[in-house]
Amino acid sequence: MADMDTEARPVLVPGGNKTRPVKPVPSKPISKPSNQQMMKSKDPIDPITKNPSSPISNPRSIPKKKEVSRRRNLSLDGSCSSEASIDSFCSRPSSGSTSKSRRAYSMTQPKKEVGKKADIGKEEKEMVSAASQEFVEVKRRCSWVTANAEPCYVAFHDEEWGAPLHDDRKLFEILVLSSALAELTWPVILTKRHIFREVFMDFDPVSVSKLNEKKLVAPGSPARSLLSESKLRSVIENSKQILKIIEEFGSFNRYIWGFVNNKPIVSRFRYPRQVPIKTSKAETISKDMIRRGLRCVGPTVVYTFMQVAGLTNDHLVSCFCFDKCVNMASTCSDTNKEEKSAEQGKRIIVEELMRGVDVISV
Repeated sequence: MADMDTEARPVLVPGGNKTRPVKPVPSKPISKPSNQQMMKSKDPIDPITKNPSSPISNPRSIPKKKEVSRRRNLSLDGSCSSEASIDSFCSRPSSGSTSKSRRAYSMTQPKKEVGKKADIGKEEKEMVSAASQEFVEVKRRCSWVTANAEPCYVAFHDEEWGAPLHDDRKLFEILVLSSALAELTWPVILTKRHIFREVFMDFDPVSVSKLNEKKLVAPGSPARSLLSESKLRSVIENSKQILKIIEEFGSFNRYIWGFVNNKPIVSRFRYPRQVPIKTSKAETISKDMIRRGLRCVGPTVVYTFMQVAGLTNDHLVSCFCFDKCVNMASTCSDTNKEEKSAEQGKRIIVEELMRGVDVISV
């Protein structure tokens, strides 16, 4: 019993501790963690960060056997598909033939490129030669006809300006357009030329003289979009005076060409600064026209009229139109001589007939 008491008695005094061996105090029993706690506490430990000096690579980077086999199968499938596509392109079943076809294709490809380059070189040479021919064939014009000039102005210079005119309607038209230069420019006049012809009855002096001034000058009329009221009234008045000139001289052509003896004045200018605005001949013609009742026909207007109608050849010597106008003037002079000789023959015949009638009557 005593032994039982001593074992059951709690240790409170130092004496009790000496008589018994010291036993380690057992700690609380450690219970095993559950599976959930193990999953939470698990953290991926990178062996490279844990021990950077270790030569063992990351186990995650080492592919598994299944993955390696899958990758090999994929690479084999890709190579087979590429070979099959090359075989289908070259239409040869064997793998050896595909390699030969590849070599043949690679050998023939640069030749095609070389051929294309040669063709491009030929085309460039042809383009350069064509451009050089066009440059050579470009006609030299008067310097005031620039490269940016409007096509209607270029055509007017090449076909009309300086060409001798002998038709009364055309001469009247050029006189009206020359007087319109006080308000408009040549490009604008040429673009509206069809309106001028519609308004002024194709410049027939008889028809223009019969136009109603009030209707012509009324606001909103097509004529008011061309010229001012004073210019429109002067056109009608000039048509009436030209009819009087036609009665006196037989035609407006004879009247106007009589001032230059039916021969154009050839100026032979080399530079545009040499071309005058007016001349003494223009002043004499202007004075005579004003004396006859024509309006808006100053020396500058008359000289412009002379240039366009071909009474004077003011093309520069370097312009291709210079020789053309000279040749046209020579042919016109020949025709005028023939007409004069024919008229003289008619006059002689009429005079002889009149003499014969007088002799018979006596």
